[in-house]
Amino acid sequence: MKKGKNNAYLTVCITLCLAVIMSLFLVLLNGARQNGARLEVECVTDIGLQSILAEYHRELMKQYNLFAIDASYGTALCSKTNTEAHLRKYLKKNLDYGDVFLSGYLYGDFLALGLEETELTKISILSDYDGGIFRRCAIDAIKADVGLELLGELQDWMETMEVNGLEDGDNEAEKQRLDAEIAEYDGMEIEIEEDEWETLEVKNPTDTLEAQKRLGILKLVIEDEGTVSSNAIHTDNLIMNRMEKGQINQGNIKTEVQTGVVERFLFQEYLLRYMGHYGTEYEEDALRYQIEYLIAGKENDVDNLKSIVNRLCMIREAANALYLWSNEVKRAEIAAIAGAVCTLITLPQLTALLEAAILLAWAYAESIYDVKSLLAGGRIPLVKDDKSWHYSLSSALGGNLKETSRDGEGVSYADYLRIFMMMTNVDTLTARAMNMVEADIRNTPGNSGFRLDGCYESLEARIRIGSAHGHQYEITRMAGYY
Repeated sequence: MKKGKNNAYLTVCITLCLAVIMSLFLVLLNGARQNGARLEVECVTDIGLQSILAEYHRELMKQYNLFAIDASYGTALCSKTNTEAHLRKYLKKNLDYGDVFLSGYLYGDFLALGLEETELTKISILSDYDGGIFRRCAIDAIKADVGLELLGELQDWMETMEVNGLEDGDNEAEKQRLDAEIAEYDGMEIEIEEDEWETLEVKNPTDTLEAQKRLGILKLVIEDEGTVSSNAIHTDNLIMNRMEKGQINQGNIKTEVQTGVVERFLFQEYLLRYMGHYGTEYEEDALRYQIEYLIAGKENDVDNLKSIVNRLCMIREAANALYLWSNEVKRAEIAAIAGAVCTLITLPQLTALLEAAILLAWAYAESIYDVKSLLAGGRIPLVKDDKSWHYSLSSALGGNLKETSRDGEGVSYADYLRIFMMMTNVDTLTARAMNMVEADIRNTPGNSGFRLDGCYESLEARIRIGSAHGHQYEITRMAGYY
């Protein structure tokens, strides 16, 4: 049997249908390519920015729990061009399929995307807004761990100090004035009988205590003065000095920085947690008494500690004098000694001067005990009562100031530092804190040129990517740590 042979042909209708279907397929394919390209551009951009953020400065995070990109990357040049170069590297790496297994044999690059331009259009630097960004990051690093109960106590302490004027007067200057007036009577000649004169010899009962003062304040309040740190820094090349001279990098992201009482309190608690002070020192830090530096601003530990101790003594002396003036029993003890001295030298007009001098001397002796106890880790009430008073008048005038206590109730040394920080201008406190951060980080290997004004907290990037198929895609993304 002979096989039949059929002729194949396309009708006009089928041809037109195939042309329409093919056109639709190609349109859908091109649409899929463009949508896929847009998706890849977004993914590559996000991955690139996250990779940049993953390059946070390790030592800054380790020591201070702060996340920021160091734009110098350990070099001497601190510039956003470094960060742009790193971002380009990550973008190109994620756009390149060259390292995909058998990519040149099994399949090609369907999207064919290539990086054309990368620019950081906006950056936020830790030093922006006079350190406001640094302060905000510090607050974010600690706010979940700190309650606000202590803030109420801190406000009460500050109110007590203000109401009682504990920092308003200068009892030491008043004591010197009284001593000078008393000394004027020493060697004075008085007529005891007609044509019979006697030279007065006035011995100030506070002289022994005054001799103790001349030993130096640190020798009085620290048992072994040799244990005091002698560390020092040079602030000429630190950020506070550069800020004053206008020699720092500036960001351009608008940010609202909060400076309320709660924010100040949280910032102070951050500083107390991550910076050392007397009794809680960190050996690797540039200064051992960093909190004292934030308050006093001296370039070495000895001067900073002296400044804080002198301020503590002044406050404690004022508070103790306030208590003595209000205590009739102790005022009677003072009057008895002053009266006995004046009776002995037959000079009753000296009684009032001696009483005032003895009272201030007693208050000073008690303040030495207070400060020694605070530095030893004890607590002292802001305003004392009969129960918390320590020295007898005889012990105080005898200059026996060796005693101390590590117990008690009231305000601790760290609490006084909290009070002093709250009284310090917030911008000054922030700038000095940034000085400490820079100095500490520079002490670590590979970070000798570290600058906080080169640390990016957040950034905005504009990226343009082109396709071999004739399309361009531009995207702007913001990324940051907080």
